[in-house]
Amino acid sequence: MAASRRGDAGRRVVVSGMGAVCASGVGARKLWEAARDGVAQIRELKTERPYDGRIKIAGQVPDFDPAAYIEANVLPFCDPFTQFAVVAADEAMAQAGFGRKDIAGPRTAVIMGSGIGGMTTIEDGIYKYYVEHTRPETLSVPKLIPSAMPTTLSARFSALGPTFAVGSACSSASQSVGLGLQMIRSGMVDKAIVGGAEACVINATIRAWEGLRVMTPNFCRPFSMGRNGMSLGEGAAVFVLETAESARARGHEPLCELAGYGTTSDAKDPVRPDLDGAANCIAQALEDAGLTPRDIHYVNAHGTATHANDITESEAILRVFGDYGREVPVSSTKPIHGHALGASGGLELAITIEALREQIAPPTINFLEFDARCPIDAVPNVARPHKIDAAMSNSFAFGGINAVLIVRHAA
Repeated sequence: MAASRRGDAGRRVVVSGMGAVCASGVGARKLWEAARDGVAQIRELKTERPYDGRIKIAGQVPDFDPAAYIEANVLPFCDPFTQFAVVAADEAMAQAGFGRKDIAGPRTAVIMGSGIGGMTTIEDGIYKYYVEHTRPETLSVPKLIPSAMPTTLSARFSALGPTFAVGSACSSASQSVGLGLQMIRSGMVDKAIVGGAEACVINATIRAWEGLRVMTPNFCRPFSMGRNGMSLGEGAAVFVLETAESARARGHEPLCELAGYGTTSDAKDPVRPDLDGAANCIAQALEDAGLTPRDIHYVNAHGTATHANDITESEAILRVFGDYGREVPVSSTKPIHGHALGASGGLELAITIEALREQIAPPTINFLEFDARCPIDAVPNVARPHKIDAAMSNSFAFGGINAVLIVRHAA
């Protein structure tokens, strides 16, 4: 193993609980079962207003009734992205063994990521003003701002420590998890509620993504011949972090250790991924965890099924992992849950944690044929039992913001 750069603080950080809301429904277990079994959750697009675009599919949360989960006095302040986060956070706290106020106080941080924030509230307000010639609803501002999500969670759990939103496009959730890890390691806080949420599968947003020509009208096929883009998704994933000592002291068995975090910036093109930035981020996460490439036995890729991303990510893995990069199982689960933008890194971390716990590499579904420009083992179509001691989750965002997380079994 390589030397860790965690420094003298040395506090090991564990994931004590997690929750998820996404196209597979409410619950992290449903997400994992869909990913493990290769059951796509991409369905016919449903929008509140008629949609005339080309793309007619998406990974939307099915049959979600926020009133069934959120109190009547809280719900009016919650855009759908905050609703998803609240439900996922409640699940994470329960799995961690904490009641609503058990981690209250100044030693708990809340850091949540979102690529856009309250897009439903934004679009509704614009529609009312320009089309209906009425004013946006009174609570629009406190609902649409990205910080509405972490502040709602901090109030829900009386967490008085650092509370803020991370807006790093598709790396938002991963960066929030990494920042929580660093804050606990440093001794700044003892516990952290982290993750990400997104709810932007609505008319204007889909149209904007269509304009980038990165959306598939049929099947998302990461790393495969015939790939032609991604499907949008939505949802939230939330994690409760604490020190290994804290979990042990209260007799709680954590899900895993959060061992490493790397983040870099390409500082180049707004939409074209960069090999140096992605490779350096992977290497940084390994160094942070004190692991070598051969210690990683599964990689959950960013894997958008776009031409540039898949080739660049494959090259980055090979640059850091060497020949072992052709052997280590690498899968993209975006064809299952869709690309949930600022929430994606969280959903994929939840899958990575379950892959570690169940010793199964989930598949890359819709895979047709090996692409010589992506010379990695993409676990095509069928899950694979595999010995996994440590696993990696990659997130590479527009704007060139990269984030990589590493988990391993808790000691």
